Amino acid sequence: MQASLTHLIGTALTAALVLFMIYRRFRRNFGRQLLGRKRLTFRIWLLGIVGGLLLIPALFSPLRALASAVGLGIGVALALWAAKNTRFEKQDDKLYYIPHTYTGMVVSALFLGRIIYRFVVLSPSLFSVVTIDASDTSPGDFGGFSTISNNPVTRGIFFILVGYYVYYYWYVLHESKHLKPEDWEQPAPPTGNV
Repeated sequence: MQASLTHLIGTALTAALVLFMIYRRFRRNFGRQLLGRKRLTFRIWLLGIVGGLLLIPALFSPLRALASAVGLGIGVALALWAAKNTRFEKQDDKLYYIPHTYTGMVVSALFLGRIIYRFVVLSPSLFSVVTIDASDTSPGDFGGFSTISNNPVTRGIFFILVGYYVYYYWYVLHESKHLKPEDWEQPAPPTGNV
């Protein structure tokens, strides 16, 4: 009884964290975003490290390698499209970028759709105590990452996210260093009663 209650609380906390992350991800797809160099650099490094760790299992499986490569390719292609349609704006000596809304929404929707699918598929086991069988893992699996590591669709979608955000954030940082004043969009005048 105690173990199932602990598992249920852990599942609820995990679900709440995932929903919060999804909310923040969707919110970043709309409107102008303050260009925070440290924050974007941190995200690049974090996604790069996690992605790099998850590439290790690909060394042991051609299917994993293919899913990783296809996911990265699609992610970078989407990032190239988004980068081409990203705009920059400077207001009050602060630089903002305006992401391509639809591309970011597609990437976020893929991620959200896969989470919902995994939740629906795994929902019968949510209320039972989960045990990990060591014989089910293969070289390079990293505990909690084994679901991403073992399922090619989940792996592909995760690497779409990695490819998209690593390249896109790199582009935003790179482009922002090389902008000229004529490259900035003029901020929209405030609306209101005159």
